[in-house]
Amino acid sequence: MSSILTNNGAMVALQTLKSVNDNLDEIQSAISTGKEVGKAKDNAAVWAISKTMEADISGFEAIEDGLAIGEATVGVASAASEQIVETLREMKKLIVSAQSENVDHGKIQNDIASKVAQIESIISAAQFNGANLLKTEIDGGTTTQLGILASLDRAGSGGTVTAVEITIASVNFEDKLDFSASLTAIADSTTAATALGQIETLLNVAITGAAALGASMARLEDQSDFVSNLVDSMTSGVSTMRDTNMEEASARLQALQTQQELAVQSLTIANEAPSTLLQLFQ
Repeated sequence: MSSILTNNGAMVALQTLKSVNDNLDEIQSAISTGKEVGKAKDNAAVWAISKTMEADISGFEAIEDGLAIGEATVGVASAASEQIVETLREMKKLIVSAQSENVDHGKIQNDIASKVAQIESIISAAQFNGANLLKTEIDGGTTTQLGILASLDRAGSGGTVTAVEITIASVNFEDKLDFSASLTAIADSTTAATALGQIETLLNVAITGAAALGASMARLEDQSDFVSNLVDSMTSGVSTMRDTNMEEASARLQALQTQQELAVQSLTIANEAPSTLLQLFQ
């Protein structure tokens, strides 16, 4: 039955055109913004997950900065400790030469005293941003270790986040390398023999401390590389969930534009249908 009051064909064509236009608006928005899921209404579950991951990414980027500062702090202390080991090795060489009777023990002692002063100067200056891992208290107060934020551990989706630190203890060269109490002044071959055993002990202390700082430095570098790779992986994951696949979007856009043209033509044909009823009355 045909009616001049109700055009069923036009209503169907109009609904089809509205649906095509809605889809066209959606794909055009996805192309222009580069995000297939730009708002919660686009896909609530994916949007929520991506926002949580983006917050974690921001946290890990801050951790990268903290690890860089930690690496610099430990790096300064490590370089200083290695220099101290080298200076102690030179002191041992002087003490060995003082074992003989026919040497100038006074000049040797003066050289040793100069190197002691150099080591004490290195210990005092081996700080980065106020933190010195060679001293007893690294910050001039009561802190004896350096805590560096290394990771954020999340327990399940939206669960509790726990901060994980890498702790670097002071090697305490300030006390352990106390030359006034631990190294006998050389005046003759007898005192030189005593000093030889003492310098060996001090050298072992310095080597142990330098090795510990070197190991801590390597751990921080490894953690920094891990966090950097983790940030890249998480960023890629968020992109996969939210970003627009441009190749697919381009193909879909062309298809929708064709559908839009056909829907307009269908609506035009449907709107012309009532006018054909006039021929029944001619």
